[in-house]
Amino acid sequence: MWSVADAKAQLSEVLRKSRGGSPQVIGTRDPCVVVCLKTYHNRLAEADHDGTWLIDMTLRLHLDMPLPLRKEDRADPVPGK
Repeated sequence: MWSVADAKAQLSEVLRKSRGGSPQVIGTRDPCVVVCLKTYHNRLAEADHDGTWLIDMTLRLHLDMPLPLRKEDRADPVPGK
């Protein structure tokens, strides 16, 4: 995980690692992930659009992602489907 200041100072290294297939996390308060465009497009093409890639990446990068409560009365996340 890179601090924003370190990522700015070493942007070439951040990009080199992401191009090498290793997603890079920048920031601690509201972290962002840098992946190369080819990887991004490949993952979108392979995705079954149920969010499994996002969950997999979150787990691989050890990021905390709040999950919605699984209650019977929760709203439909995809209305009209």
